[in-house]
Amino acid sequence: MAWSVKRSVTALAIGALSMVAMAASASGDQTFGDGVKLTEATSISALYAQPEKFIGKAIRIDGVVTSVCEEMGCWMALAEKGKLDQTVRFKVEDGKVVFPVSARGKTASAEGVFQKIATSDKEGNEAAREQTSKDTKAPAFSQTYQVKATGAVVR
Repeated sequence: MAWSVKRSVTALAIGALSMVAMAASASGDQTFGDGVKLTEATSISALYAQPEKFIGKAIRIDGVVTSVCEEMGCWMALAEKGKLDQTVRFKVEDGKVVFPVSARGKTASAEGVFQKIATSDKEGNEAAREQTSKDTKAPAFSQTYQVKATGAVVR
């Protein structure tokens, strides 16, 4: 009898996990890195208006993915809907997280620490050059600032 109860509980647990997996799959959400934990988003226009105010702070941006690193998937840029001329790049440590090129055009939420790209930040400067070479509409802002991403959710 105990074996039967144990088997039923195991079957219920497997069923519940399957339902959760199907719901996540049905929603189409893809989580990268640590995902998104901050509940409030910062507007990109606020970053553009006063970037120095946000340096060193953890922020979340909600928007549309405008471009993605095609070589390693180590960055993606977001813009607010209707304001594609203002983008913010989310850069991850190479090899830790890989953003898929298929994310382009989808909505996303991403978070991390906003930073001014230091001259010595080889990866940050390389990402800035790559973004501006692939996306001719990428603003000068992208050559100076980025978010050191901790996670994202692409829908």
